[in-house]
Amino acid sequence: MPNVLDSAVNLRAALLRREFSSRDLLEAVLAVIARLNPALNAIVQMDAASAWRAAAESDARIARGEARPLEGLPVTIKDCFETAGMVTAVGTPALKNYLPKEDASAVARLRGAGAIILGKTNVPLLTGDFQTANSVYGTTNNPWNLDFSPGGSSGGAVAAIATGMSTLELGSDLAGSIRWPAHCCGVFGLKTTWNVVATYGHIPPTLEMRLERNPELLVAGPLARSAADLSLALDVLAGPRLPTIPVQSLLPARKTSPQDLRVALWLDEPLAPVDETVANAVRKAALLLEKNGAIVDDAARPAFSFEEAWEVSAVLVHALIGIGLPEKTRERLANREHDFLKGDLSHRALQARGIRLSTQDFIDIQARRQRLHEAWGRFFENYDVVLCPPAPTGAIRHDPRPDPHARVIEVNGILRPYFDLMPWACLATGAGLPAAVAPVMLGKDGQPRGVQIIAANREDRTAIACAAMLESAGCGFVAPPLARA
Repeated sequence: MPNVLDSAVNLRAALLRREFSSRDLLEAVLAVIARLNPALNAIVQMDAASAWRAAAESDARIARGEARPLEGLPVTIKDCFETAGMVTAVGTPALKNYLPKEDASAVARLRGAGAIILGKTNVPLLTGDFQTANSVYGTTNNPWNLDFSPGGSSGGAVAAIATGMSTLELGSDLAGSIRWPAHCCGVFGLKTTWNVVATYGHIPPTLEMRLERNPELLVAGPLARSAADLSLALDVLAGPRLPTIPVQSLLPARKTSPQDLRVALWLDEPLAPVDETVANAVRKAALLLEKNGAIVDDAARPAFSFEEAWEVSAVLVHALIGIGLPEKTRERLANREHDFLKGDLSHRALQARGIRLSTQDFIDIQARRQRLHEAWGRFFENYDVVLCPPAPTGAIRHDPRPDPHARVIEVNGILRPYFDLMPWACLATGAGLPAAVAPVMLGKDGQPRGVQIIAANREDRTAIACAAMLESAGCGFVAPPLARA
């Protein structure tokens, strides 16, 4: 029988060798879902009947020698992407019965490549939280420890990947929604370069505000159990929704081995302190690459401050999130802008500024963002990748308090604001850069710690290649005990 914890690349190769059938693989995945999903609550919608029909079609295609790139692989979809014939609730009661007639662009690409769309994975309300819980489907648990969150907003996605309930997952990322959960659950994730993967059919934005072009900063990307799986999925996902809508094309990886790889190590920032268990994982990743020939520089920085990158990204992120908030909530938060001094970089101040963003403010912040782009471009003339934390800490305990500003995280024994989970992710978000997360080690709490790998614009393959180097050096996916039991 298939090993559902194997990589998608290996499972695909075994399918093509006809060691087992697509129906065998689907049966094995469904058995794992039946056993583990009740405890995890990761998969919240399923269409097993359609999956069985698709698996039979995949077996016929493989037998005819007509296999497509993802032929016969059961995959799940984050429940913010419209999926034909499956409810797309996005964690909100307003959409709990919404049944799309068409697939989102990225979902259509997966289906067209032969993937078997098995189900939808849980998200927070309108994808707007670092934990995964909502009033429609409830709370998703971390497979490493059920008392902890798998992260958000792609929390159901990573729980499914980490336990073999899916071979690949389609996630999305605005402020770390792929990278933070991947780090929490020990899987691989890729925040793609902005505008490389079409996000048409992603909610938010709301149905009434649907855009033909990709919303600023928002990206779609894969989650998987190996770096090679990220590459396999990226080959399918990258490209426009329509020939008339331009997207950015990808560049080849700069290097495929650590020899002479130019690595910048970015760790110490007073604005964004990092728990020592996360810092140890980032340092370990740098040391492994250095031992295998990479050139590591722990002082190299682009020509801007961390504070500047954080401010620009956070204001834009809050502006985008604010669009989906109820009008009264939006007004209440926006009116608080006058409570803060100019230059205040606290989370409440940046949230108020983002939600209240005027046309002139938007123009000004876009000009600042352009300067960040240019500084990153010059920086990547001398360095190939940046290694930095995905987040300041590992997975956190469930915290259901409704006001996120009342929540806290713990960093080196000190309580910090909940929104401190954002700044390290915003380095890549604000500039629209690709960033992979690779698992590195387990912390003292027995839960995963990963590293964020930022690469230059359109150099997603370089970020993936660096993740593969770490995998070859001994890092990589380890199944949680729950999945191995």
